Amino acid sequence: MWSSGLYVISAENLHPHRSLLSVMEAALKGGATAIQLRDKGSDKKGLIEKGRALQQLACRYRVPFIMNDHLDVALAIDADGVHVGQGDFPLMEARKVLGKDKIIGISTHTKEEAIEAEQQGADYIGVGPVFATSSKDDTEKEIGVGGLKGIIGHVSIPTVAIGGVKLSNAEKVAATGVSGLAVISEVVTSDHIEDTCRRFTKILTETREKDV
Repeated sequence: MWSSGLYVISAENLHPHRSLLSVMEAALKGGATAIQLRDKGSDKKGLIEKGRALQQLACRYRVPFIMNDHLDVALAIDADGVHVGQGDFPLMEARKVLGKDKIIGISTHTKEEAIEAEQQGADYIGVGPVFATSSKDDTEKEIGVGGLKGIIGHVSIPTVAIGGVKLSNAEKVAATGVSGLAVISEVVTSDHIEDTCRRFTKILTETREKDV
């Protein structure tokens, strides 16, 4: 079960000269506490091949592997969980399909969506986009650090900040009390992925210690 830390999401198009597995393994070596396959271009066969490889990799590092969107692929490869968007497979239906032991996360953009997600049984919520990002074509309006803090204060399940999270802003994001940071480009395009992940983890840890 994912509860906190650095949550790394794939984006193969951002590292064309490095393999998906090498990039994600470097993130795990650097301390990522969960990894997600987000792939909008591959067919089902490709998704199953990539997903199975990442599931096996995550298992070796004893962290959850989450499949973005595709419940059928998640089932086929026995992924640890699935992440859905507001317009994707309904959360409660996803729970019926996957069962009670799998992780289900959902993207939320408002306080109302966050509260509903918890009521419907989400294991965690992604909250954002905190900052503007080019990782999604249909990016919602950024909510900012203030919006993030306002949303996560209304739920008790783990919360992960997503959208434009960088080393340069990670401290103020972490200071909201969010459970974890979801990072894409800052990690997968880094020339030193392990070190970048360690720096994110250090920021999270030190910020939490300040708040104790």
